[in-house]
Amino acid sequence: MQLDENTIRSVVAQVLAEVGPMPSLSGPSMPDSANAFEGSHGIFGNASDAVTAARRAFEQLRERPMEDRKRVIDIIRKISIENCEELGLMEMRETGIGRPEHKIEKLRALGELSPGTEFLQTKAFSGDHGLAIIERAPFGVIAAITPVTHSLPTITGNAVSMIAGGNAVVVNPHPSGRLVAVEGVRRFNEEIAREVGIDNLICVIAEPTLESAAELFGHRDVALICVTGGPAVGRAALNSGKRAIVAGPGNPPVVVDETADLDNAARCIIQGGAYDNNLLCIAEKEVFVVDSVFDDMMAAMRRAGAVQLDQAQIAKLTSVAITQVGDDNHDAAAKDYIGKDAAVLAAAAGVKVPESCELVFGETDEHHPFVSVEQMMPFIPFVRARDVDHAIAMAKHYEHGFRHTAIIHSRNVHNMTKMGKELDTTLYVKNGPCMASLGLGGEGYLSFSIAGPTGEGVTTPDTFTRERRCSMIDELRVV
Repeated sequence: MQLDENTIRSVVAQVLAEVGPMPSLSGPSMPDSANAFEGSHGIFGNASDAVTAARRAFEQLRERPMEDRKRVIDIIRKISIENCEELGLMEMRETGIGRPEHKIEKLRALGELSPGTEFLQTKAFSGDHGLAIIERAPFGVIAAITPVTHSLPTITGNAVSMIAGGNAVVVNPHPSGRLVAVEGVRRFNEEIAREVGIDNLICVIAEPTLESAAELFGHRDVALICVTGGPAVGRAALNSGKRAIVAGPGNPPVVVDETADLDNAARCIIQGGAYDNNLLCIAEKEVFVVDSVFDDMMAAMRRAGAVQLDQAQIAKLTSVAITQVGDDNHDAAAKDYIGKDAAVLAAAAGVKVPESCELVFGETDEHHPFVSVEQMMPFIPFVRARDVDHAIAMAKHYEHGFRHTAIIHSRNVHNMTKMGKELDTTLYVKNGPCMASLGLGGEGYLSFSIAGPTGEGVTTPDTFTRERRCSMIDELRVV
């Protein structure tokens, strides 16, 4: 059944009506009346009730064997894979940004590749003075902030990793992606409650606000905060006084040197830069090409299907797609163009391209706002560099020190090594599209929370656990 916005709103209203107004039950010890939240399937009207219900769910999960965590994760995976088309298109309709085929693919891929309980490893040390075991323990209730760019996918990946670590989670989604968040969470919890007997392991604020986020950050039963979003909410999490895992912004540069396979580079830049209309934080945002192969690189882009804009057309696009915000009037991407199709951007530039066109591109200088701004739209600026050292220097400057993602196309191992050391990014891709770094066409695993500012990197179940050491003194070493 396809669920439109009115249907989802009806579901939210029905569940909230069934739950009704609840007294505040938060605290270290949960009274039996907390059972009143069972049957709400994770949908709550305020942060306090959501945390209370999640705390109760965590306490239930804590008493269960590891096998039950696996069962919960398998349910989330199954729903994400089997419902990927319906939920992906629902997210596309609600947010109005990105590409529908990629909304679908993200949910399917997260169901298949999100890391689970297999990532939790026990360490053991033995010696003359006995035995020490180091295990990974849950934090409890985690507060998560998720972005409009990947609303349900981020929730899905986080839920798998967080529950694998033994936690429960309360999500304050982006308001423009709240309806699909509510519907996805409802489906997850309904099946988990039926199959495993625990409701509300994943909770969502049905009408999220800045106030509800602040309440989550300050709630005494929230033990950990995970933010996937912009710098402002990341700073708020870091200032909360609690441990925070922050996936911050990126402006990933690409360097193309004179040794690169230019046709492969063009295909990869289009694949990554156009994916979901450039909404990925890891996506190619600006390209620095050594001058000796610059014109050949532009030709390779055209051969691969991208449409080149001339200087006048780029200027026309910039006038509407880049705006000035804040007290200092700094450049920022215009909301009306974020995540829109390449054909929409081309039309704004005065060019008609086929709807099938995935990416538009053109030459700019390094000072152009499309170079410095994380634009999140499928227009890629190309900048000439004197040589590879100049290209790497510009890439480092316009990555802005986020240390998020960088990409190089080269056959020269020395150049690859030099750029990797200079930019010091969490993700570093050689001769592939950006998403290959998350296991989509490359090796590894998938998560949409990439914690650069706080250093955890691509998050796993380990990220959402704390270390506990148990020592037996002078006994149990049997060799």
